[in-house]
Amino acid sequence: MSGIQKTCAVIRGGEQYVGKQALTYFGGVSAESAQASGLCMHLLTIPPGARAKAHLHQNHETAIHILSGESKMWYGQNLDELIIARAGDFVYIPAGMPHLPANTSSTEPCTAVLSRTDPNEQESVVLLPDLEAILAASGAFDR
Repeated sequence: MSGIQKTCAVIRGGEQYVGKQALTYFGGVSAESAQASGLCMHLLTIPPGARAKAHLHQNHETAIHILSGESKMWYGQNLDELIIARAGDFVYIPAGMPHLPANTSSTEPCTAVLSRTDPNEQESVVLLPDLEAILAASGAFDR
């Protein structure tokens, strides 16, 4: 045993950080905030017209619940697959899956609760700029 006694915790809303993916997250449950050892959960609002950088989470699954708005997400080894998730939808992303979420609305934000099996807020994020450049060159962001 590590000698650190874990206990219940309330994490107050309001703390924010900018992730490697270039989006602003509202801090929630993580190793950093609650000594979590197997999960991370936070709130994300993607502003109208904004998108993340292409990335993956090595060895960690992600579950997302869309609270409001709509998000497009390109995914797959070449970001050549696309899903659209709307308020009320749940999204699952397997470990190691390249993906790039975006809010293509010009007026409405998209807000979601994100949970990951990585207890650290940003440790498993791997940026994929080459894939992002290919997707941008294809004109996918303009459609």
